[in-house]
Amino acid sequence: MAARIRAEGPLSFNQWVEACLYDPQDGFYSSSGSAGRRGDFITSPEVGPLFGAVLANWIDNRWTDLGKPENFVVLEAGAGPGTLARSIFAAKPKSLTNGRYIAIERSEAQRKIHPEEVESVADFPNDAITGVVIANELLDNLPFHLYSADGEKWYETMIAGQFEEEKGREVEPPMPLPPQSGSEIPVQIEAHKWVEQAIGIVNEGAILVIDYCSTTPKMATEPREKWLRTYRKHQEGSIVTKHPGTQDITVNVAVDQLPDGFNINSQADFLTSNGIKDLIEEGKEIWKKESATGGLEAIRARSRIVEAEALLDPNGLGSFSTLEWLINQ
Repeated sequence: MAARIRAEGPLSFNQWVEACLYDPQDGFYSSSGSAGRRGDFITSPEVGPLFGAVLANWIDNRWTDLGKPENFVVLEAGAGPGTLARSIFAAKPKSLTNGRYIAIERSEAQRKIHPEEVESVADFPNDAITGVVIANELLDNLPFHLYSADGEKWYETMIAGQFEEEKGREVEPPMPLPPQSGSEIPVQIEAHKWVEQAIGIVNEGAILVIDYCSTTPKMATEPREKWLRTYRKHQEGSIVTKHPGTQDITVNVAVDQLPDGFNINSQADFLTSNGIKDLIEEGKEIWKKESATGGLEAIRARSRIVEAEALLDPNGLGSFSTLEWLINQ
């Protein structure tokens, strides 16, 4: 990227994030970066199969709401190595008996290890669908601009020279905000466009986004480290302008910058409303019956309790937000 800056001049922050994460040769996700216990961070699907089982319930509920169409499609965007898809299929949702599951993933390396049940693609299909679009911890990884204030105006933060930050052009924030000295905000144009595209491709169905969320005014009052983070090998990485391509870059999603029309809940409330407690009780019953044999089914059933604690933790994954857009329902 140093050569690119020398040739083209300073990069906007969204160009920097795009290159750091998705450059075909040197980007974090194009090389070695991934979710999972052997990867760089843990998301809800990597906790265990319980998360996918609850999402399978949600998928079947949306399918039922639509009259159980046979041409039902599940689009999972940002599918990574396919962990969520595997656990959804393991739950055997009725909607996928005759339906399709399309896993969208930019990384060719990640697509190569998707389960055989899914159709792996690099981007949204061209044809509209009847079904659902799911994005778990995707929007936080989309490139974003960074605006900073100096007490008089807002300006775009650029990356120049030896990857140092400098002031760019004067800009207007996405909503009226005082240019208090030291204030910074992410401007998430790509996240807004992604949701618009997802809504546009669904004739009937729903969009489900799961992520850590905030609002633009709130982030403007907080230090950058509260909403902009890096990760590598399950530890916090270095500052965002160091070691490009070697660490994940993630940002809180400003819900006020997304298209209107969504219902918002905590992940804990969403999972509860879609049957996680029933699945826990079912697991307890299986454990009682099968624990003496020590079989794999018994062990998996027993693990649901531990998984649920992590997924519902109000200080952890349970505090994530779920955003649902219902299309023509």
